[in-house]
Amino acid sequence: MLIDSIVKRRSIRRYRQEPLDPEKLQRILEAARLAPTAKNRQDWKMVVVNDPVQRDALVEAAAPHQPFMRQAAVILAVCALNPEYVMRCGIPAYPVDLAIVLDHVSLQAAREGLGTCWIGSFNQEPARRVLAVPDPIVIVQLMTLGIPDEDPPPAPRKPLQDLVCFNNWESR
Repeated sequence: MLIDSIVKRRSIRRYRQEPLDPEKLQRILEAARLAPTAKNRQDWKMVVVNDPVQRDALVEAAAPHQPFMRQAAVILAVCALNPEYVMRCGIPAYPVDLAIVLDHVSLQAAREGLGTCWIGSFNQEPARRVLAVPDPIVIVQLMTLGIPDEDPPPAPRKPLQDLVCFNNWESR
């Protein structure tokens, strides 16, 4: 069941230094491809960094304060192809679209017994240079992917009644 992957998913910051099974990686990338996007525009592209030299160069240039990233077999860089597109509700589409893409990745990875960690703490321009990402495309998030070498406890969550209301803001 999907809820099992949701419950099992954790932010992993310690990885075994082992390559990923190519079939598992393919299923994870397919889960990303199937993610819904605004108007089905699919205005995104992912750079899969699986070469250790390129991975280390990316971490050194863009996230030296995140050394654990070097342990991951793969770093994914999800990029917005059209950061100017705004949905009718007034919100840019790319943060929503790419959050859905990476959520699909993290849940499929959990199902495959793999770990991920969302990385928003990185320097955009050095990452773009290392990955040769052209203007006006932006890297929205990085995500580590690999075989976990830790089993952290679940993060605390607020009670449902603090997060959900029905029919209007004031209801419980």
